[in-house]
Amino acid sequence: MELPNKDLGTLFEQLGLPSDPASIDAFIASHRPIPNHMKVSEAPFWSEAQGSFLKEQLMDDAEWAPVVDELNVRLHEQGEE
Repeated sequence: MELPNKDLGTLFEQLGLPSDPASIDAFIASHRPIPNHMKVSEAPFWSEAQGSFLKEQLMDDAEWAPVVDELNVRLHEQGEE
């Protein structure tokens, strides 16, 4: 059995957040940019469990790490809207 692909939608599901594209875009738009010196897992809007999950995935270079990296980039970007 093949595991489902990991993407921002499935990451948001894993974090217990709305995972449709519009909700993801709205979440990112409302929380970016986080300061360049701040790690994505340390952003103040995560619960302790969410932040720990993100940190563990990156530190362990786990299966979610590429998707967490994508979220990291999007949250650090300056908004263009």
